[in-house]
Amino acid sequence: MKPVIDYTEFGCIAINGQRYEHDVVIRLDGTIEKRKKKLSKEKYGTSHRISLEEAHEIYEEGAERMVVGSGQYDQVTFSEDAIRFLSDKGCLLIVLPTPEAIKYWNKYDKPACGMFHTTC
Repeated sequence: MKPVIDYTEFGCIAINGQRYEHDVVIRLDGTIEKRKKKLSKEKYGTSHRISLEEAHEIYEEGAERMVVGSGQYDQVTFSEDAIRFLSDKGCLLIVLPTPEAIKYWNKYDKPACGMFHTTC
């Protein structure tokens, strides 16, 4: 079952009543995992630019959309390679500031994976 995101504030996100003080990835089956930021940080020196390697890690076959919370101040972007990869998979990329992405996530009712940045 798709989890409901309760709220976010700088540095945390609450999902189904559980508070997380790190970025999260939500899988198609509703599993919540800690984001593997190092995949992008190793390539770009920052976790604010999503690498192809990290896009591979977040994406799951069957996801129609990838909903991304780009941070409280909308700092996260995707590399051209990552955007192309998702497009080739037929997965629509939705990138919004985290508070807006949460609203979108909670309303969207089709297969989706998500990544939510909790700071910047």
